[in-house]
Amino acid sequence: MAGCCEHDACVPGADQKANAAWRRALWIALIVNAAMFAAEIAAGFAASSSALQADALDFLGDAANYAISLGVAGMGLAVRSRAAFAKGASLLVLGLWVIGSAGWRAAAGGSVPHAEMMGVVGFVALAANAGVAIMLFRFRRGDADRRAVWICSRNDAIGNVAVIAAALGVFGTGTLWPDVIVAAVMAILAITGSWTIMRQALREMRGTAIPAGA
Repeated sequence: MAGCCEHDACVPGADQKANAAWRRALWIALIVNAAMFAAEIAAGFAASSSALQADALDFLGDAANYAISLGVAGMGLAVRSRAAFAKGASLLVLGLWVIGSAGWRAAAGGSVPHAEMMGVVGFVALAANAGVAIMLFRFRRGDADRRAVWICSRNDAIGNVAVIAAALGVFGTGTLWPDVIVAAVMAILAITGSWTIMRQALREMRGTAIPAGA
């Protein structure tokens, strides 16, 4: 992260220009993710795709996370660290839900997804997430809250590539297994990302704790 955001991130009055750029980036990311959630959740059910549904829920989670980051932008490190921990916990819950959903669908022998729709929607989602990830690249270092935003954006772009791969796999095999496998991989990515975020947030919360008797 540039300037004052390299270590303890921006504090009130330290760098108003950097804070303004951060807020502007968050607003753009929030709008893009909310719009893509609405489009992709509809497409996921229409295409009977677990991977698309998982990716849509990821868009929803990210939109909520960007809203949280906007709410704590400019606040003290202790507040931002707690917000980051909440983001990591929500990412963990999402990952566990996706694994359970994909496993249930595989066991129940669901219908084969529509590969063509998966591919088109996955490509549009990739373009949206790649744009957001590039925009947020400059903010990738610093406190846990900003790092959480970057990790979520990076994971989304990777997940979209996986959705496109799943579409090709479904098209080539005529089975639902590529879709289920990719959904599980996306869930694992979410779980590992959540652990990274929560671990740094816990370190920051311990570092800003007020000693007893102070």
